[in-house]
Amino acid sequence: MPCQHVDGSKAALLYLGLYLVALGVGGIKGSLPAHGAEQLDGTTPHGRKQRSTFFNYFVFSLACGALIAVTLVVWIEDNKGWQWGFGISTLAILLSIPVFLCGSSCYRNKIPLGSPLTTICKVLVASVLNSCTISRSSNNSIASIAIISSPSQFTENTKLPSSLDSPSPSESLVFLNRALEIEYPQTLKCTVQQVEEVKVVIKILPIFACTIVLNCCLAQLSTFSVQQAATMDTSIGTLKVPPSSLPVFPVVFIIVLAPLYDHVIVPYARRLTKSETGISHLQRIGVGLVLSVVAMAVAASVEIKRKRVVNESAGSVDSGEPLPVTFLWIAFQYLFLGSADLFTLAGLLEFFFTEAPLSMRSLATSLSFASLAMGYYLSTVIVSLVNGVTGGPKHKAWLSGSSLNEFELEKFYWLMCALSALNFVHYVFWAKKYKYRSTT
Repeated sequence: MPCQHVDGSKAALLYLGLYLVALGVGGIKGSLPAHGAEQLDGTTPHGRKQRSTFFNYFVFSLACGALIAVTLVVWIEDNKGWQWGFGISTLAILLSIPVFLCGSSCYRNKIPLGSPLTTICKVLVASVLNSCTISRSSNNSIASIAIISSPSQFTENTKLPSSLDSPSPSESLVFLNRALEIEYPQTLKCTVQQVEEVKVVIKILPIFACTIVLNCCLAQLSTFSVQQAATMDTSIGTLKVPPSSLPVFPVVFIIVLAPLYDHVIVPYARRLTKSETGISHLQRIGVGLVLSVVAMAVAASVEIKRKRVVNESAGSVDSGEPLPVTFLWIAFQYLFLGSADLFTLAGLLEFFFTEAPLSMRSLATSLSFASLAMGYYLSTVIVSLVNGVTGGPKHKAWLSGSSLNEFELEKFYWLMCALSALNFVHYVFWAKKYKYRSTT
């Protein structure tokens, strides 16, 4: 059935639904990892190991939900209609609410005392305003400033990391120390603790930025990779797999690898390295970035093979028949990208949760999913730039044509491979400079 153009109230209703879904998913994925990890005691080695397991199985649970979405729900939408797919998704969300509320009496809840964004903005604004003043207090006067009392955001038995309960500001990011000079309105007065918390958030931002290119690569799984498979033979025996269900491959890989990583790889790494984590958070993220480089190289190689089959099977292409090559070749790039997603996402969530100040953990874990959104936007920008640069009066752009067979997709994949490799080098630079704040 051809797509129908909608406008007016129907289009407004469609976009309203999409934005509400984005708002809801953003709220859940931003707060649920931090809420779940806070139920575990981070002051003991056993509790920290449980917390690491939680993040692994959080990603595992996301993969299980995605598996149902790209198999059962897709089949129902193809055979019964889109309204059935949306109805099932709505019912699942409604059922999850009472399940979540059943544990309300057992949850450890942190009393909210204001938005962390307010603290960040206050420190930054105070620093900038004080930089514009003529007179400056000496560094000695800044160092002697005691922490201004403010409502505690932590439980009375919580032990603050030493970097945050120091009576004087640290020497890193000295510019922010100017926020401690008391030459502002009362609303802009900052404590040493607030300044140090903002410093921690700023220090983890380069690590966050280095994951955006990875998510840009992941965007190809739901765009060009699906288009590639649509031109290939999608049959497995008597079963014909719809191209929209191709994301089942990385999802299955994550479902298999998450328990394997947690119960086999990590215990072995702990015995080998004699460390509590076995593999550090930054090492885990680095492994994911390396796998993304490999994935893009594999994707380019698979596209070269597909193009070779296109050239050898001109009759099949002209008749619209699937190419005589199985779509399972696409599974290889899904394997590496799915593995990269597991290593990076779980590692990033645990890294942000562990390193971020206690009052900013939800904000920090939300950065993992902000990276995903920015990666998809970056993918769109790169595609537009590639077409703009490579297109011209004498030659076509790499990613333009009446069909995918006219694209030079393998060149685009090699470009993404090169960008991913440069991004990894950039990541290594920041990872080596980073010093872990705490182990709690």
